Amino acid sequence: MKKRIWFNQWFTTVAHFINMIRSNKDGYQFTVYGTSVNKDALYLSYCDAAYQEPNINGEEYILFCLDFCRKHHIDIFVPRKEKVLIAKNLHQFHQLGVKVLVCPDASLMERLDNKEKTYRYIANHPILRKYIHIPDHLIVENGETFVKAYHALKDKGHKVCFKPVVGEGGKGFRIIQDKAESIEELFYQGTSANISYKQACEILFQQSKFPPLMVSEYMDGYEYSIDCLAYDRVLMAAIPRKKENGRVRELENNKELVEIARKVNEVFNIPFVYNIQVKYKDGIPKLLEINPRMSGGLHYSCLAGINIPYQAIKLLLEGKKAIEVFQPRFGIRSSYIEKEVILNNIYSNSTILYK
Repeated sequence: MKKRIWFNQWFTTVAHFINMIRSNKDGYQFTVYGTSVNKDALYLSYCDAAYQEPNINGEEYILFCLDFCRKHHIDIFVPRKEKVLIAKNLHQFHQLGVKVLVCPDASLMERLDNKEKTYRYIANHPILRKYIHIPDHLIVENGETFVKAYHALKDKGHKVCFKPVVGEGGKGFRIIQDKAESIEELFYQGTSANISYKQACEILFQQSKFPPLMVSEYMDGYEYSIDCLAYDRVLMAAIPRKKENGRVRELENNKELVEIARKVNEVFNIPFVYNIQVKYKDGIPKLLEINPRMSGGLHYSCLAGINIPYQAIKLLLEGKKAIEVFQPRFGIRSSYIEKEVILNNIYSNSTILYK
């Protein structure tokens, strides 16, 4: 019998994960459901049934998720939106017979969702602080403290950047430049995350208080994502993925980063699939964040010969029986090109998009 699996409000690359889950070697069959606030979200065209979500959050969204699972007899829920709150309400999904691909430790989920809490915990942990380097940073909530933080970091010789304490991906990330962009930068370098110090101040002084902002040293070396597959404290795979210039990605057998993944697994015991992001400065990898979910670039790491999205689902379904330690293939360099996709038609008189 086919398992009904639901992806909610995901990023576009989940389309790759959907295809990988379908093409599993064990013969599991799935009916894929997808929902998004955006009716034209590309991954919906890869689903067997797709619906437009209401634009709601918090407890109201949890009620929507429970109702969706109940109405559509969902067996497996793979959440992206409201992951922390879903982890806090796991028992309600379990009562419906729904297995949820999320870390069941809600307090850990809440900590990892907040960069300040994550950094503080690691800096004070007797094991993790020996292996994971934390960037020099300060937390600010108003213009005055931003100015002080900026100058404190500059006085230490750092180039400075900032990012919201709670946020996903590159949203809100800016690199502070001491001067305005030049004509050459404006005309020939395309869109960037650069912002002048003056402009940053003009924006941040617009209100007396804003959500916590992490002002940090900027790491100018290569960025790596370490995609991890784990269960019951067994690290089944850890694949460091180097972000080279432009669109090039390389799967690198970086023992230093694999050891970081081992220590994160040992201490946090995050099940299924997660991602650790680091960036180098002066030869030292410094932590950006730990994401207890599938990363947007996970499909690159699967070129190592491991169907990570499916293996995560298999762990959810079978538990310890599905534990298998893999030997990734490293040295693979890859890139990508855009591909046209015809969007499926929708029904204009209903919230259902197609099925």
